[in-house]
Amino acid sequence: MKSKKISKREFIKIMTAGIGGMMLCGTATANALYGITGSPAPPSSDKPWKWSKEAIYYIKTPRGLKCKLCPQHCEIKEGELGDCRTRKNFDGTLYSIVYGNPCAIHLDPIEKKPLYHFLPQSIAYSLATAGCNLACLNCQNYTISQVSPYDTRNYDLMPEEAVQEAKKYEAQSIAYTYSEPIVFYEYVYDTAKLARMAGIKNVFVSAGYINEQPLRNICKYLDAANIDLKSFSNDIYEMLNGGTLEPVLNTLKVMKEEGVWLEITNLIVPQWTDDMDMIKKMCNWLYDNGFEDTPLHFSRFHPDYKLTNLPPTPLETLTKAYETAVNTGLKFVYIDNVPGNDKQNTYCPDCKKLLIKRDGFLISQNHIKDGKCEFCGANIPGVWQ
Repeated sequence: MKSKKISKREFIKIMTAGIGGMMLCGTATANALYGITGSPAPPSSDKPWKWSKEAIYYIKTPRGLKCKLCPQHCEIKEGELGDCRTRKNFDGTLYSIVYGNPCAIHLDPIEKKPLYHFLPQSIAYSLATAGCNLACLNCQNYTISQVSPYDTRNYDLMPEEAVQEAKKYEAQSIAYTYSEPIVFYEYVYDTAKLARMAGIKNVFVSAGYINEQPLRNICKYLDAANIDLKSFSNDIYEMLNGGTLEPVLNTLKVMKEEGVWLEITNLIVPQWTDDMDMIKKMCNWLYDNGFEDTPLHFSRFHPDYKLTNLPPTPLETLTKAYETAVNTGLKFVYIDNVPGNDKQNTYCPDCKKLLIKRDGFLISQNHIKDGKCEFCGANIPGVWQ
């Protein structure tokens, strides 16, 4: 599919049509502009519902079914859900219960993901189901990530239909996002294969908490990913997010090996992840492991969920983190969630001239041509068309 760039007027229309994008439900857009159609099944269901598919990664153990999708390795007894609330043991078989039933469908600018070096100013058809395999205290999407699909209003959208809808709205990519695409893995996998055949790119927006085998298999169909590297401390991962650090670092390495275009987000949470020594250690690791050309986004925290007692991240803290990363040798560092700041722009690492000027999600200047700086000819890593 040829990349289609949208005009400023079209962009503003999309951004004002819904909360963060136009919410879609097939042809019933007007009726579903602020909600998703469909009805949840009763939580007491004792058999797989329509939106179920046998999980790909699990084994049977004397204690029940052991999920092998992510490092949580849940052992799930008959009739119970895993920690992610999307996998259920029905009569000795593990099912994904979020197959084809997303609870959020939007059209988004790709910059929202955030992806700054991937098809700039293009539109991503964005999907999410309920559930997550982490439990971040600061989650901004907790109303869908920390519940099961039995608790959300969902839309009946099987993979074939999702690809058709993306084509209908001329989206250049399908983004699996908002909650955690790892927990709707089977849905992502089948949709991504069909999207690839249709010439539509696939984008993974994830915390990267996944085991290596399923990760390598899904990477075959992914074109880009933004991975949340939530901190560089195992203790903080356990207390703030309900996970551990090492699997996420492995995800970054594997995605790089598999050729997925990668960008990294580090949310700086006051009193949790704002230690500059830790941030410097993280940047050093990224540089030492070959990620110097990988865009790093420092994102501003806003009080939400269980951390409403904390203030937003001070701009001074974000600026220090930015300077630390640049001084480490990382070439493309950004500050996000701070309207009007010039550190959301892209600059040439060689001649230092402004290449892409961003005003929120809108691009007002772009001086990258055929993947190169228009001024000095330096190669600018990314997927530009």
